[in-house]
Amino acid sequence: MELTNKVAVITGAGSGIGRASSMKLASIGAKVVLVDFNKEAGEETLKLINEQGGQGIFIRADVSKSEDVQNYVNQAVEVYGHIDVFFNNAGIIQKFAPFTSIEESEFDRIMSVNVKGVFLGLKYVLKVMDKQGSGSVINTASTAGIRSEHSVAVYSASKHAVIGLTKGAALEYAKKGIRINALCPGGVQTALTASVTEQFEKGGYIPEELPNMRMGRYAAPEELAEMVAYLASEKASYMTGSVVVVDGGLTL
Repeated sequence: MELTNKVAVITGAGSGIGRASSMKLASIGAKVVLVDFNKEAGEETLKLINEQGGQGIFIRADVSKSEDVQNYVNQAVEVYGHIDVFFNNAGIIQKFAPFTSIEESEFDRIMSVNVKGVFLGLKYVLKVMDKQGSGSVINTASTAGIRSEHSVAVYSASKHAVIGLTKGAALEYAKKGIRINALCPGGVQTALTASVTEQFEKGGYIPEELPNMRMGRYAAPEELAEMVAYLASEKASYMTGSVVVVDGGLTL
């Protein structure tokens, strides 16, 4: 897998799968445009990439705001001239709660980042890729997007929506040289998921598979990054509209 002279935009690049993928893509030659709401975390990722000899820039953005999304897309094009890879990864997790106790504000918060953020990223990056006649997009969904998870109904709905957006966009751009796929992680060691077990315990419900996982461990973010690099590369040239599950057998 090689991305020499390719430009990759990664949202949620400040931590977890986003950071690991940013470093992986930079290590195989991509110039990276790192996007995150957390300025310190994003700049730390850029520092790590520079230390390994990579090249990139950091742009702070709220992915749920159209002006912020247009800004990171425009800056990527202004600095590097094109966008070849888009890892549409930024997302947040829901506060664990029984369905009827979920606040409307919590619904809006999850949908704003996880669905609107993905939609806006697609909307503005695809305009660039369409002009180029090429590109690879990877949207981060979740195993919660292909089956329900207890006490996170809104999060699950948001990730189902990401898969729907992926398939719809992939269908429209299949003959335009642009591939659009969805990645479904499950059980990854990241800051976002670190509190999941604790939240389940507080809610009085622990899914049978959660403590041990099927393979006896959680995935490292770097393991997901390998799949991101594959989907970004020409190795996946005949894949579009695919829902790629990397979950250690969690959904079996």
